[in-house]
This record gives sequence, structure tokens and C-alpha cells, in this order.
Amino acid sequence: MPTEKASPQLKKQLGIFGATMMGLGSIVGTGVFVSIGIAAGIAGPAVILAVMIAALVATCNGLSSAQLAANHPVSGGTYEYGYKYLNPWLGFSAGWMFLLAKSASAATAALGFSAYLLSALGYPQTYLIPLALAAVVVFTVIVLSGISRSNVANIAIVSVTLLTLLFFVVVGLPLISKVHLTPFFQSASGSGSPLANLFHASALMFVAYTGYGRIATLGEEVHDPHRTIPRAIIFTLLVTMVLYIAVAVTGVGTVGAAALSGAAHGSQAAPLAVAARLFSLPFAPQILAIGAITAMLGVLLNLILGLSRVLLAMGRQRDMPSIFAHLNAAQTTPIWSVLMMGALIAGLVLIGNIKITWTFSAFTVLIYYALTNLSALRLSAKERLYPAWISVLGLVSCVFLAFWVDRDTWMIGLTLLAAGLVWHGIAQRRER
Repeated sequence: MPTEKASPQLKKQLGIFGATMMGLGSIVGTGVFVSIGIAAGIAGPAVILAVMIAALVATCNGLSSAQLAANHPVSGGTYEYGYKYLNPWLGFSAGWMFLLAKSASAATAALGFSAYLLSALGYPQTYLIPLALAAVVVFTVIVLSGISRSNVANIAIVSVTLLTLLFFVVVGLPLISKVHLTPFFQSASGSGSPLANLFHASALMFVAYTGYGRIATLGEEVHDPHRTIPRAIIFTLLVTMVLYIAVAVTGVGTVGAAALSGAAHGSQAAPLAVAARLFSLPFAPQILAIGAITAMLGVLLNLILGLSRVLLAMGRQRDMPSIFAHLNAAQTTPIWSVLMMGALIAGLVLIGNIKITWTFSAFTVLIYYALTNLSALRLSAKERLYPAWISVLGLVSCVFLAFWVDRDTWMIGLTLLAAGLVWHGIAQRRER
């Protein structure tokens, strides 16, 4: 049975605006500045359609998350929903996959920030990993200071990012060429069937929307969660969908899918900066670089927040050592959870390859949201805010897209899931 009621609770400090900005800070970052380039290399111009498909799946999942969080507003997100509405094994699986997925996403954000900053300053990419590690350390310290200060930092970061992307779209749209958009269904790498490439790219782009789940994982710290969480998630998704589609059309239409893809592989992570170099304005690449840098930092900040809250919940359930359930004296920060997640993200940064960390994140987060939708299907008629078919569509879409990433990635993901379940079994026996 859940044990969170017997544990000290985090203070409620977020309203609709703060929760929405947390969601935007979690979403608008690595996805729009990096993964569009990776997905363009797989699907070519059809990455624009992949962005739309991912938006549809994210909407279903977002509405499932919203109604679950409104009825069960505690830290932990689908980890807690799985325990309450499914069973401990599936609840643990959700929490475990979230930690794996979003730790990889956080490492991608840190590496993306480092690549954009080094590119803007004209320094060699040999400093990529040390600079990314420094960012992880700084933002771990910020999260340790509590969610109020983290929220202030997030609002400032998100504001700069959104203004920069609006600049990119407004200036870039007139420069779009039909040459870069045809043939529409053609992989930039020239391999794979068009349909398979589209689904693979959709799976990668789905991860770019999943920051809305951060609002649910912070449910314990939100005022009037039954009203605030659904509205904040819906506002966040609407803004993000419009923005992502506009950026994808502008990016592909100005330089082509192949150019975007080439700037997103290996240690390079600045595909939109490549497009900005074609703009007539002399400082366009620098302006975009500033937005990219703030975006990556915003994602990193919000991921450390969300990950630490899931680890807090797992510590309360004794699925992880109980030290991770410890709060500071002001009951605003799970200290050891924050430190642990900062260390794990730093370890993943050492991989140094953005495509690897992002692709792994795609598979694991799709499994996580499949469990979110499954949990939402167990809500009673009184608890349900939206029709059940939305959760059914979200569940089927997540499972379907998860296995369109490359085979090695989902095999590694399933192996790590099995390892986690072994750990869960051992932890449960120790508690008896």
C-alpha cells in the first residue's frame, strides 16, 4: 500500500502560471533545438508530419496525466498512479523507466547546452563534456535551494527561449524553399522505408513533448491540483504544438533535412543554428544560440526537479533506500534525491553522444506513458475528466511507437527494465 501519507509532505507553492511555465521549461528545449535535427535525418522533410503525430500522442498522454494528477496529487507521477490504480510491480516499472528515460534526457540537455555555447563562442567541441558537467553541478545546486527559487529561474529562462524561437519563425518563414520540402517522404540518410522512418521519427519527437509530465510529478507542490494541473498541462501542450510545428517547417524549409541532420550527430548539437546562418540579419545565429542555451538549461533544471520527486516517492515506498525520502528542515527539497539524480545525470553526460542518449530516452519514456494511460483507464466514472478512448489511443500509440526505435535500443531498455524488477523483488522481500 502507498505510504506517502505517513511521510512529511512538500509545501504547495505553485499556481497555474508557475505550473505552466514549469511545463514549458521542461518541454521547450532539447526537443526543438536538437531532436528535430536527429528526426530529420531519419524521416527527411516528413519530420514535420512526425512532429504532428507526436503531438497527437502527447495530447492523449497529457490528458491522462492531468486527470490522474488531479485525483492523486502527490510527488512521483505515474510511479504513484501505478501503485494506486494498477499494482506495485507496474508502479515500480513506471518509476524505474522514468528515472532511466529522463536521466538520459537531462544528459542530452546538458550536452546540447554545451554544444550550442561552444559553437557560439567559437571554441572547439573538445570542451563539450567538461562544460556539460559544470552545468549539471550548477543546476543541481539551484534545485537544492527549493522550488520557489527554481521557479523564478525557470520563468526567466523560458521567457528568453520563447522569444528566441518566435524570432526564428518570423524571420525564417519568408526564406522557406519548396526545394527543401520535396520529395516529402525521403530519408536524409537514404535508408529504410518511408513509413518505418516516419514512425521512428515520431517516436523520437514524442520525447520532445513529454515535459508536461513534470507538472504531474510536482503535483504535491501545486495549489488546488484538481483545477490547476489539467489547465496547466493543456496550456503547455497547446503552446508547444504550435511552436514545434512552426519551427520544424522553418528549419527544414530553409536548409533542408540533410543539413539539419548533419548538425545533430556526434558531438554537434546545433541544427537550428545552421538554419539561422542563412537569415539576412547579421546577429541571427547569436540570437538563436542564446535561446538554445537558455532552453537546454531550462530542461536540465526541470528534469532534475522532476527526477528527484520520483526518486523521493520511490524512497517513501521503500523501492529505493529510505534516505531518498528525507526532506530538508523547511520541507521544500528532497536533498538526497536531488544529489543522487545530479550524480546519475553527470555519469550519463560522460557518454558524450547526444543521439545515443536521446534515442534511449525515446523508448523508455514511451513505456512510462503507456503505463500512465493504463492507470487512467482504471479511474472510476466519478474521477474521470475525459473520455476513456483518449487513454486507449494513448496506450496503443505509446506501445506501437516504442518498438520503432532501433532494435539495440529497445533491447537494452527491456534488459534494464528486467534488472529493475529484480531489484524491486529483492526490496519487497526485505520489507516483509
